[in-house]
Amino acid sequence: MAKNKGSDWKSREGVVYSTSDAFEFKNSGEEEMETLPPAHQKLKVTLDKKSRGGKQVTLIEGFIGSDEDLKALGKILKNKCGVGGSAKDGEILIQGDHRDKIIGFLTQEGYKAKKSGG
Repeated sequence: MAKNKGSDWKSREGVVYSTSDAFEFKNSGEEEMETLPPAHQKLKVTLDKKSRGGKQVTLIEGFIGSDEDLKALGKILKNKCGVGGSAKDGEILIQGDHRDKIIGFLTQEGYKAKKSGG
């Protein structure tokens, strides 16, 4: 069973019960961020191996937008590279060193991406 984002009763401290069918509770801290178009995104692509047991990951930082859009972009990048990874907290992790392939794809899609570090 999928858990509804707004159903966490602990975060509803001080909420008064409503009998209205149209009422929908929104947490003040759960503002959904507007996703910028690719041309306005400035992404940094780096190679990271800190705290990962010596394994290399390609880290894409600087994405501004909703979690759904971040996860969708992460899924596309994982498919393009043929590896696993994750997308959360505004970062996309791709297993292995795939910086050049990722930068090529992102610029082709209209993102401003640059390699930094490593």
